Amino acid sequence: MANMSGLSKTERAGCTNLLKLLSKADLLSLCDTVTNKMIVVENATEATETILSFSKNAEELLRRKKVSREVIFKYLVKEGVAMSPNSEKHQMVRRTLELWSSGKAVVGESRQAETNEIRQRPSTVMASVSTDMKDEVGFDPQVLGQQFCQWFFQLINSQNPSLAQQPQDWGPQHFWPDVKLRLLSRTGSEQMEEFLGAELVNLRLLALTREERLLLSPNLEPHGLKVLASPHGLVLVAVAGTIHRDTACLGIFEQVFGLIRSPLENNSWKIKFVNLKIRGQDALGGTEVAAPALTYNSAELQLLCS
Repeated sequence: MANMSGLSKTERAGCTNLLKLLSKADLLSLCDTVTNKMIVVENATEATETILSFSKNAEELLRRKKVSREVIFKYLVKEGVAMSPNSEKHQMVRRTLELWSSGKAVVGESRQAETNEIRQRPSTVMASVSTDMKDEVGFDPQVLGQQFCQWFFQLINSQNPSLAQQPQDWGPQHFWPDVKLRLLSRTGSEQMEEFLGAELVNLRLLALTREERLLLSPNLEPHGLKVLASPHGLVLVAVAGTIHRDTACLGIFEQVFGLIRSPLENNSWKIKFVNLKIRGQDALGGTEVAAPALTYNSAELQLLCS
């Protein structure tokens, strides 16, 4: 078989992971398109290898009709890349190519290596972030907020079976023992739930992605993320984002985290409380949800600090 592929090693590994998100029927159809039906394959593995071999470059493959906007969005979520689900396909293609050229994509064997590394880390929130910051007198709360959100949403989304991804190390160890969760949902009717304690909070949040199969996509732009630090060591991280199931956008969320360092666990940050508001599409009245903004103002967040 003549190998016409112009894919780099990183692009090849990235395309392999992305093609795993296609149904078998779409994968075989794509193989027929790429090879002009000149090659018959017997399974998904052969189809993937053939598609990669006969793709001139990564952009050509990403622009194929069977590689839909929804598939690329799901791939970017798996890689922890924040992207508006209402972005045009060409924007998602460009973002994916940027990811691969930056070398930051977790691909192939390195994905398993990263999973193993995560499992071997201390059971505390953001060990690497706290190590960088614990000795700094004036760390930047905004940087902490950005890094926390990237860590948290990649971690919780990895529990979603629809991503077909190795779940990362989620568990009660990331919360203070007396952590409190307030969950307000407006999806048809309004419902308020409260949970107290690391085990219950951990299980309720886990159910959002593992049982309910939701994907949470945070908006980490300035209008979607606010961070406040109190003099008493509490850092508030408030973030807005969109909620999805498979290819459907179900609504928006606003989530406020209270973070406090644990001096007994290498000064790592652990979650003290979580306030989560969910609004379904029916409660939005047709409002644009591409990149939702926070409705909390600084005064309301200051009250949570007290």
